Amino acid sequence: MGTTAMAACLLPTGQAGAVTVGEAAPSCVQYSTSWRYTFVTNTCDATQHVTVEYRDGTVVPCRTAGPGDTVTFPGYGTGDNGVQGVVLCAAP
Repeated sequence: MGTTAMAACLLPTGQAGAVTVGEAAPSCVQYSTSWRYTFVTNTCDATQHVTVEYRDGTVVPCRTAGPGDTVTFPGYGTGDNGVQGVVLCAAP
């Protein structure tokens, strides 16, 4: 019988509790996307650990964004791999 691994993510610094990986980022985390880049800006008062969800399931690394920071992810590309949204993730 094999073991099952679970992944979890802590809430942003200064908040108690835990969230599931893939929970939508709070509304104070905003993004804009183009064919080449997706820019995610943290306008929250706390650090956020975020990643971008793509329509085709492409996985990109988690990035840490402090208050006021903007982090960059790949865009939707020439194949129009749409960005579904920004989600919380485990800190890198």
